[in-house]
Amino acid sequence: MTSNRLPIIFIILAIVLVGLYSSIFVVNAREQAIVVRFGQIQSVKTEPGIYFKLPFGFMDADRVQLVEKQALRLDLDNIRVQVQDGQTFDVDAFVIYNIADVRRFRETVSGDREAAEARLRAQLDSSLRRVYGLRDYNAALSEERVAMMLEIRDDLRTDAENLGLHIDDVRIRRTDLSPEVAPNTYNAMRSERLAEAERIRAEGNEEGQRRRAIADRQVVEFTAGAQRDAEILRGQGDAERNRVFAEVFSKDPAFFEFYRSMAAYSSALSSQDTTLVLSPNSEFFRYFDNAAGTLQPTNPAAPVPGVPGAAAPAAPAQPAN
Repeated sequence: MTSNRLPIIFIILAIVLVGLYSSIFVVNAREQAIVVRFGQIQSVKTEPGIYFKLPFGFMDADRVQLVEKQALRLDLDNIRVQVQDGQTFDVDAFVIYNIADVRRFRETVSGDREAAEARLRAQLDSSLRRVYGLRDYNAALSEERVAMMLEIRDDLRTDAENLGLHIDDVRIRRTDLSPEVAPNTYNAMRSERLAEAERIRAEGNEEGQRRRAIADRQVVEFTAGAQRDAEILRGQGDAERNRVFAEVFSKDPAFFEFYRSMAAYSSALSSQDTTLVLSPNSEFFRYFDNAAGTLQPTNPAAPVPGVPGAAAPAAPAQPAN
């Protein structure tokens, strides 16, 4: 009797275990779960854990659809866009998004990620063309590129929310001139840079001339000031020299005359090639023949020794102060 019931017990136990297993589902940290019962959303599980549902999924009963929870990336490559001045660019961009509203995501695209990305790709393409079309080609190659990415992101967010998506970021990876217009554009850019270089060079030359003129004027001013100070000092020195000479002359006129004569001899006869054409009676030779060895003739009116018939010259005038 007991042996006949064992198969039945095992069958019942197996049915219970299978039913229990089919009514349990696990949601990990990278997923979200949608429980659908007869085509209608029964519940949404966004936190990781173990959950229960009706066992078995026959007759469209409880079914679990798992949806990614982490950030996702959508790439859009080789999009040709035209800017305001008619130039064309080849653009690569990508979008970072996540499924923020699982219920709306299920209701709009039936939880199909590929369908959602197809609509998001079309919106990104349209937004790229609009944003580039409002600017010239320099904007895409300048710091304004950051503002362009933010504008595209804001454009996508409204449409993405209708799909249950949240746009985290939009990035433009590449912006290249199309092969058809690249040579002309590079030539135009080269011409602009050459013109800019000429302008900078002209400004530099102008500034250099201005600075040189200032420096030359300062040199003239400094030189004139130095010459003025030198003349003042030279005049003061000459005045002091005359004062000293006058003081010495007043103390010993004979020695002063002798000293001045010796200085004149030294200056006039310093070179062996010097030739003097003078009269023997010239006052220049008054101290050349002084046999007595005195500094001057004892009698100024007497003839100069060694020069017959020549009278001694009068004493030189006292130097002026």
